[in-house]
Order: sequence, then C-alpha cells, then structure tokens
Amino acid sequence: MEMNRVLLKLSGEALAGEKKQGFDEKTVYDVAGQVKKILDKGIQLCVVIGGGNFWRGRTSENMDRVKADSIGMLATVMNCIYTADAFRVFGIKSHIMTPFACGTMTELFNRDKAVEYMEQGEVVFFAGGIGHPYFSTDMATVLMAVEVKADVVLSAKAIDGVYDSDPKTNPNAKKYDSMQMKDIVDNKLGVIDLASAVLAMENKMPMMLFGLNGEDSIVKAVTGGFTGTYVNV
Repeated sequence: MEMNRVLLKLSGEALAGEKKQGFDEKTVYDVAGQVKKILDKGIQLCVVIGGGNFWRGRTSENMDRVKADSIGMLATVMNCIYTADAFRVFGIKSHIMTPFACGTMTELFNRDKAVEYMEQGEVVFFAGGIGHPYFSTDMATVLMAVEVKADVVLSAKAIDGVYDSDPKTNPNAKKYDSMQMKDIVDNKLGVIDLASAVLAMENKMPMMLFGLNGEDSIVKAVTGGFTGTYVNV
C-alpha cells in the first residue's frame, strides 16, 4: 500500500506507559523519534491523541455528560501540547489545531491550512475532538483523516491488534492479522466506536491497529514489518 499522507492516532493510555496516567517521557520521545524517521522519508503526517491518560468520562452518574466530555476534549489538547513540544526537541515543526478557540495555544481548524502545513513537511495535531460532546476521539480520527485525504489511519494503542476476545482475561484469545471494517460494524467488536467505524467504511478509510510499545512499531507500519491488524474497507 502506497502511503503519502497518514494520520497517526495515539491513545492517551499508551502515552502514559506503565504509569497508566499522565505522560511517560521515554514513550513520547520514542514516538517523536519514529515520526522524524517517517517525515524524513517524505511521508506527510498528522496526529490525533486520545485523553484517557487524564480523563475517562464521567466520574459518576451524577455528573453531566456534556461537562464530562468537555473535560475530555481539553485533556486531548493538553496531550497534543506536550507531544508537540517533544516533537520540537527532534527538530519537527508542528501545529495544533482545535475546533474551538484556545487563546494563543492552538489554531482554529482550517482544512486547507492543515494540508498546506503537511505539504511543507510539518506535522498537524488535531486536538479537542470534533468540538462537541457525545463523540469520541475515534470519530475525530476518522473525520480528520477523511477531510485531509489521508491514505490510512495508523492507530497506536496499548494493545497490539484486534482480538476475538479480551487477551487480558483470555490467554487463548486469537489476534486477527486482517479483517474488514464491516466485521467491526456487524459484530460490534468495540475496536473503535460504531459511528466511527461506519464513517470509515462509507468513506473507504482503512486502519492499521498495533501496539505502541513494540520496537519501531510506527515506522514498521509505514515501511514494512507490520505485525498488528489491518482493517480493510
């Protein structure tokens, strides 16, 4: 598969490493180093980061869902600011775009500007989800990938692919090397949320899901040696 432009989705939990919350500096710097290798190959790249290392939704049923989702959106902004600074250390120029104003910390999302940045070899972070509650960062991932015409979504998680059952509780769980997006929709596999899977399927946006903690896992997804799950459309 030829890749000219990719969207890298990083889970917040994966960035936290073994600490499970906050940031693991070594992990984030490893991501930055891999991204530098990808950019040096002339491949354009944009990034979406989840917020699970800071916030996982409502703390109780008493909390308003809209407020809880607002906190989650801001968690993704914090993650992007931190990761963008790690990229800076590696000489990578990046821009953080959000669907809502964040003072001088981010730029308002503009599709044409985002594409222009990537064409210049710079990285664009899409933070803040889609700017509305009730939608996950999965939706922001697929939506942004479709809007900027990425070739594929590289989804780096704390788990190394898609399994037929939870490998944490079932030692005999089977990992899929490849599958169809339709399988995720029909069987409600929970790899990404249902609405996002449907959007990806309708817009023919493939995904590659893999573990972030594997050695050079992001680079291998682009250059060969991929060992995760390829989700075709």
